[in-house]
Amino acid sequence: MGNKLLKMCIAFFIMTMVPKNVIAQNCGCAEGLCCSQYGYCGNSDAYCGTGCQQGPCFGGQNPPNSNTNDVNVADIVTPQFFDSIIDQADSSCAGKNFYSRDAFLDALNSYNQFGRVGLVEDSKREIAAAFAHFTHETGHFCYIEEIDGASKDYCDESNTEYPCATNKGYYGRGPIQLSWNYNYGAAGKDNGFDGLNSPETVANDPVVSFKTALWYWMKHVHPVINQGFGATIRAINGQLECDGANPNTVQARVSYYTQYCSQLGVAPGDNLTC
Repeated sequence: MGNKLLKMCIAFFIMTMVPKNVIAQNCGCAEGLCCSQYGYCGNSDAYCGTGCQQGPCFGGQNPPNSNTNDVNVADIVTPQFFDSIIDQADSSCAGKNFYSRDAFLDALNSYNQFGRVGLVEDSKREIAAAFAHFTHETGHFCYIEEIDGASKDYCDESNTEYPCATNKGYYGRGPIQLSWNYNYGAAGKDNGFDGLNSPETVANDPVVSFKTALWYWMKHVHPVINQGFGATIRAINGQLECDGANPNTVQARVSYYTQYCSQLGVAPGDNLTC
């Protein structure tokens, strides 16, 4: 009898110690709660910070008390570095008068963990990786929108959280070519624009355009950055490029990355391909 009572007391103690806003589940959290990277619901840094899958996530912002280094990204993404990329775009390119370093830095204010985690070398590698993908996706910041994107169907009708709006196209736009209704809806929610009803905002506002790229990066790419550049390719376009699907595009991304690492004076690290 004594052991049974002791067990009941321990169980009650554990129940009282678990926060009421934490639920063990795979997302589907109540409104106002975040789904953590491990599938739990809550509203603290552990749930809404790094790896947050759904809900009012920090959107890549630096959560309170998180560890960041003292790197100033603007000191690495210098005018010379940015111009060395966009200057390779033809003068007739739409992106030539759209993308700018100033727009990137404005967007960066909403994502102040980008390029600021780990050692200085880690920061440089992350910045080189991001700009390698930006370069490949946009053709040196030439394209704002995906070529022939309007003819492609990027509507996932099974996604009820972010349903497609009538006569709206969710094809690639911006530095990372944001695609699909669920990405537009979530990116819009976290960045203050109507991604479902006005996806064209990503192609009309350069700051929003860079914000969506950084949003996708911090959500899907930043968590795997320590696994090597190859993991970032998989996070962005793995199904179409990795595992032998398109080795030429993989190599193109790797070439940009190693070039930018060289410019920034940092070793590219291991696991470059996927």
